[in-house]
Amino acid sequence: MVLMRNSVRTAVAIAFGVMTFMAPGTAVAQLEIGTKAPAAAVETLDGKAVDLSTFIGGKPVLIEFWATWCPQCKALEPQLTAAAKKYGSRMRFVAVAVSANQTPARVKAYAERHAIPMTFLFDRKGNATSAFDVFATSTIYVLDADGMIVYAGQGGDQDIEAALGKAF
Repeated sequence: MVLMRNSVRTAVAIAFGVMTFMAPGTAVAQLEIGTKAPAAAVETLDGKAVDLSTFIGGKPVLIEFWATWCPQCKALEPQLTAAAKKYGSRMRFVAVAVSANQTPARVKAYAERHAIPMTFLFDRKGNATSAFDVFATSTIYVLDADGMIVYAGQGGDQDIEAALGKAF
């Protein structure tokens, strides 16, 4: 059973790694614009269970499916940091860390070291990545105040400012 679980984790890590290096603009399966964002059980970096839906609604939200080792995620960091500073009082910024090759402690240390102004969650069981049809890191969803998807994209060259404009 342990060997099988490790094999599945390795396969997921390889899949995320391969998808991370896809050419910018490569199409990936995602939820459709205009659909309601799903709920998904995740956890805080302290290990407390929380549902992603608690961050959805009331005001717009940007959700990034993210990893410490993802070069496209790193490419988006300056844009995301600037957007969070500019719009942080008007919307939420949430980073959902995938569990492939990282731990909550590693994610927490990275977020603190890089001073990224987002709420970081950990998707230990893959519930959120499955619910949001994510199969590559650096996937971003922008939701309006009603929790409807207004933007979906993947890659390190996304125009975050334009994506956020769709939520207001």
